Amino acid sequence: MKLSFPAPNAGTEILGLGHAQPERIMDNHELEGMMETSDEWIRQRTGIVTRHVASEEETVAHLAISAARMALEDSGVPASSIDLVIIATTTAAERSPNTAGRVAQALGLGSPERGPGIIDINTACSGFEYALGLADQSIRSGTARHAIVIGAETLSKVTDWTDRSTAVLTADGAGAMVIGVSDEPRIGPVVWGSKGELADAVLIAPPTNKFWQNGREVLRWALKDAERHARAAVAQAGLEMSDIEVLVTHQANLRIIEPMAQALGLTDKVVVTDVIESGNTSAASVPLGYSKWWHAGKIPSDVPALLFGFGGGFTFAGMVAMTPRKK
Repeated sequence: MKLSFPAPNAGTEILGLGHAQPERIMDNHELEGMMETSDEWIRQRTGIVTRHVASEEETVAHLAISAARMALEDSGVPASSIDLVIIATTTAAERSPNTAGRVAQALGLGSPERGPGIIDINTACSGFEYALGLADQSIRSGTARHAIVIGAETLSKVTDWTDRSTAVLTADGAGAMVIGVSDEPRIGPVVWGSKGELADAVLIAPPTNKFWQNGREVLRWALKDAERHARAAVAQAGLEMSDIEVLVTHQANLRIIEPMAQALGLTDKVVVTDVIESGNTSAASVPLGYSKWWHAGKIPSDVPALLFGFGGGFTFAGMVAMTPRKK
């Protein structure tokens, strides 16, 4: 006797994009009154000008629900057709129920007979790419037909606002994608991995439970190794780097994004730099920047985009995904 089940789906594609940010905007001049820093110092070292900061009422679940609602509306997929919700976050306030469950409940996802699969994952700044890879594989295998993938963070709530090396970076927000079955692969295989010896380079841990990082180690890895793994993701998709039209990398620091784009030979392509106005939102940064630029008309349709994240853990992940088709 052998197992018998439906044939896997040919591929997946992005059907809708959404994002959400807190109402409050904090500029660099406000930080000048909180610590020894300056607008010039922050711009020179990070490229950041403003960031969004959540109120006490604005939680990871609140932002995730808003971003997912926008992506669902953008996709045109009925809420009842969502089979899977995966959320990447390091800053969820609740351990149980998970944030994906909060989103599913708030938006009425899934059928009356069976709600969607709900998964939270934590691989920090590469979390969205991990989540998208898992959702893509689930749909290809036939486990689901439509999924919502979300990155959502409230890093401000774990920020030491006296530490200028980290406080000038952190911000809050969420980004979401609806993906579904495609008659051809439009999301390439995920290339993911980790570097255990750098596990303590980015921490949110006792006794402070505040965000801390060894910025030099992270920068050194990003400038030395990120290019190699990004190129591997492009190769796994069966493409050349010259085929890539859009780069959406983790919005950690403009001083990392720009050298990476140069190393990959993509400076003449669309390079998302939402970090300037949104700061570093960890797992939310790639889908947040992608959605904002897509809805602003800055990203062309139906072209290969390279998505790549890296950070705490120490983890990294990336894939090539075709931008949505015109509707």
